[in-house]
Parts: sequence; structure tokens; C-alpha cells
Amino acid sequence: MNKPGGRKLQILQTLAEMLEAPRAEKITTAALAARIEVSEAALYRHFASKAQMYEGLIEFIESTLFSLINRIATEETAGLAQARAIAQLLLGFVEKNRGMGRVLTGEVLVNENERLQARVNQLLDRVEASLRQSLRIAASQGSVVEGLDAGVAANMILAMVQGRWQQFVKSGFSRTPLDHWPDQWDLLSAGLTVSVRPADSNPGRLGERPIN
Repeated sequence: MNKPGGRKLQILQTLAEMLEAPRAEKITTAALAARIEVSEAALYRHFASKAQMYEGLIEFIESTLFSLINRIATEETAGLAQARAIAQLLLGFVEKNRGMGRVLTGEVLVNENERLQARVNQLLDRVEASLRQSLRIAASQGSVVEGLDAGVAANMILAMVQGRWQQFVKSGFSRTPLDHWPDQWDLLSAGLTVSVRPADSNPGRLGERPIN
């Protein structure tokens, strides 16, 4: 590694690769150093702590996703199509970058510095804001049901994406995030474009029988 920053990049790439193991155990700096064939001291010349290494991965995720989200917003003028493309991007990114999926779901951040999960939450808040903006555009174009709450809809789409991420990670990467994606988007978008009539009866509480 002769290029400036080359070793730092190698450390992050190796960490991401180690996270791709379906049932990876807690990754230690000793194991990471052994994989790269350097000493732990060599790792600490580039990162002050393992938390900084995870921060490097989160920064990569954020930079990559928002570069592509901004491109979607520029190239696609239809708001609903923007929202669909963003959701598909999020699912496809994790499908191609399994280790990053374990970071985004927070699975590998348990017992790590709490600021890492806060950083991921901040990233997801930005993603949700992008979806919300796309849905506001869709509302202005009349392509969604009148009176749609863009915030509620954006949160619903993100929750679906996060659920697919979780399934992917928890299944040992066997249930891919894009399985049945076109059909699922059709079901989800139907709720955005068709007015739903309120239920006639009170659903009641758990254990209560409906009144006939």
C-alpha cells in the first residue's frame, strides 16, 4: 500500500469483508490485524479505536447513498418515482454490501460506543427526509392521494426497507432484500395513491369481540 491513505482504506475494506460472514462473531482488533497481517499497533496508527473504524464505514455508507440519492432527485422529476428509486437503492445497496447491512441494522454496533448507533440514526433520519421531500413533490404533482401526510408515508417506506434489511441479516443473508420488490412496491404505493375508507366499526382492544 503505497498510496496515501491506502492502508486506512485497506483496514476499512477488510473490516467490511469480515462483517459479511453470515454468523460473524464480535470482531476484535486482534482478528482484524491478523487478517491484514499487520500488528494491532499498525491499526492504531490509522484509527484511534475500533469505534473510529466503524465511523469510517458509516461515513462511506452515507457518502455513497446520498451521492446516489442526489442523482435520483436530479434525474427523476416524478416525485413518486423518486421515492420508489430511493427505496430500491437502499435495498440494493445492502444486498450488494452485506457487511454494511449489519452496520445499518445496528447488529454489529451492540456493545460498541453508543455514538455509532446515534450516527446511524442520524443517517436514517436524512434518508427519511429525502423520501419525505420526494413525496411532497408527488403531492404537488397530484400523483398521490389528496391530503397525504408525506412524513407518515416516508416513515412507512423506510420502515419497510429496514424490515427487509433485518430479514436479510437475520437469515444469514439468504432472504435477499429485493425478493418480490416490484410486487411489494405495488402494494405499498397503492396506499399512497388510493383513498382508504375508514373502518365502520371500532376495532376494539385485544381480547374484545366486535359488536355485531
